[in-house]
Amino acid sequence: MTHFSADIEQCLEVLNRGGVILYPTDTIWGLGCDATNAGAVQKLLQIKGKPPNKGLVVLLASERDVLQYVAAPDLEVFNYLSVTKKPTTVVYEHGLGVADEVLNEDGSIAIRLVNEDFCRHLLKRFRKPVVSTSANIHGQPSPQTFKSISPQIISCVDYVVEFRQGEEKIHSASTIIKWLHGNPITIRQ
Repeated sequence: MTHFSADIEQCLEVLNRGGVILYPTDTIWGLGCDATNAGAVQKLLQIKGKPPNKGLVVLLASERDVLQYVAAPDLEVFNYLSVTKKPTTVVYEHGLGVADEVLNEDGSIAIRLVNEDFCRHLLKRFRKPVVSTSANIHGQPSPQTFKSISPQIISCVDYVVEFRQGEEKIHSASTIIKWLHGNPITIRQ
């Protein structure tokens, strides 16, 4: 039994019924939902005030999982990710198996493989991709700690994870790259 087991159980219950969670990720605090459930994704977009068709990041637990949600990814990207120091989100062409609103307008999908314990436990138990978008109103600064999250966001979600709420450490968003012809193209450092 881990110190965040109760949070994992609550998150699973909320995700399975199409709800939205507020949770600590391997980077900053995020809003999350089942990336395969269009209703859940629409609810999350409404809470965040984000327009549809701009794409959302999804978290997965393993390289094998990427193969389920990307048509013919270049496997060389996994070698690149194995040596990066900072959490890195990869934009892959031809995403599949998720709600339409998760995909970018060009059909690509943004995926981050996570190594952080809480997220890995959640993803392995849920067995589906979970949306991870910063826990802020669209256009506002991303929260670097739990304390900097807007009360408006907190009041709109179905479950707020307790684990790591008291953490003072400042976190930053992931690097985002697009993998093209065997090379990383940096979108956000």
